[in-house]
Amino acid sequence: MTWWHAVIVVVAGIWAGTINAVVGSGTLVTFPVLVALGYSPVTATTSNAIGLAPGTLSGAWGYRHELNGYWPQVAKFAVASFLGAIGGTILLLSLPKDAFEAVVPVLVGLAVVLVIVQPRVSKWVAKRREENGETEHKAGPLLMFFIFLIGIYGGYFTAAQGVMLMAVMGMLLSEPLQKLNGVKNVLAAVVNVVAGVIYAFVAPISWPVVLWLAVGSTAGGFLGAKIGRKLPPAVLRGVIVVIGIAAVVQLVVKQFSD
Repeated sequence: MTWWHAVIVVVAGIWAGTINAVVGSGTLVTFPVLVALGYSPVTATTSNAIGLAPGTLSGAWGYRHELNGYWPQVAKFAVASFLGAIGGTILLLSLPKDAFEAVVPVLVGLAVVLVIVQPRVSKWVAKRREENGETEHKAGPLLMFFIFLIGIYGGYFTAAQGVMLMAVMGMLLSEPLQKLNGVKNVLAAVVNVVAGVIYAFVAPISWPVVLWLAVGSTAGGFLGAKIGRKLPPAVLRGVIVVIGIAAVVQLVVKQFSD
């Protein structure tokens, strides 16, 4: 790897780490950069998973105050993400590349729609809870199932898993948006670390790419946490929608260009 390749990868890592901490979809920055630099799609995907893992960890650490008292619940979610990530890595290593990616734009697009309609749906859900005499909206099997599915998706491709997590948690939990963003960072970190460890042993990896991505994404994770924690809920939701739409467009363009 030349020095200017390293600079490009570090910059892409910073940007991806920042986006991941605020919303998600950082892979949509680094993946095309690595492919443009000449790395194969599989190597770019696996190196991404390992290189961006430190960034997701630093982003999760930046949201630790929002998660005070909520860690037991986060641990339950993390089990579903852990198992899903294992399934996703198995898919990447065993299925044809296009088999899963064909539905990725649809999944991300659906997540964006859910984020948009989430406030109204949440109000409807809260009203129904009041009518049924429920005082607290606890995580149920449906949410755990969705987190597991998103873990599978994240272990396979990782891009926009944060948008998906924010969509389903916003619909099925009554916690503040900033707390949910902290949960999202922890779950994304679990998926990236699990996938990264598996890929490190059984998949083609570019370790120089991993090194420079890790440097950039770690810095970006801390930066993104500082930015994201200061955003009002409406602004944060708007950022999620904009980045989610950009992710859909980029994925669709990639499908037609392949």
